[in-house]
Amino acid sequence: MDFEFLDNDRLRKQLLFLVEIDKMKTVLRRTVITDGSNRRENDAEHSWHFAMYALILSEYCKEDIDVNKVIKIALVHDLVEVYAGDTFAYDEKGYETKANREKEAADRLFGMLEGEQGEEIRALWEEFEAKQTPEAKFANVCDRVQPLIHNYFTDGHTWKEGNVVSSQVLKRNEIVKEESPELWQLVCGIVDSSVKRGILKEG
Repeated sequence: MDFEFLDNDRLRKQLLFLVEIDKMKTVLRRTVITDGSNRRENDAEHSWHFAMYALILSEYCKEDIDVNKVIKIALVHDLVEVYAGDTFAYDEKGYETKANREKEAADRLFGMLEGEQGEEIRALWEEFEAKQTPEAKFANVCDRVQPLIHNYFTDGHTWKEGNVVSSQVLKRNEIVKEESPELWQLVCGIVDSSVKRGILKEG
């Protein structure tokens, strides 16, 4: 099924792209949702939640940012995982091949859209990965804080699964320290509290 009945080829390609990215709903992350069910979060849920974090917490960014652009970045930042799969944040071996896997996925996925639209979506993804603009930096802050809070409310589920220690969590969240004093205080508070609760190993 490829909408062969449509005369508008651009619209047909856009619709096929939208159908393809529905696969994000099947890409499971290590993070579990906070309702106590132990159900793993999927990429689409994470992207939506990340976008909401950006919308609600943007006032804590130390720089002036275009919040709408951060939300756009949130929506596209993990699209490549439709083909590349999710790489666990603390999986050093997985990170060795992550860049290549995701570049190949980006070529394939964003190439489904015509010219300038595919380029625009890819540029947002590349901006997120580069972490150079204020919007990309704050997007990365939200991408770090969201799973951190999930761990806090799920008794360190993902930390325990990955045998993660406190220094790794702090290192992963260094960009928060750079971009938001208030949210860095939150990160440190969560790490300290989690160590005291016994849901995160000190180290």
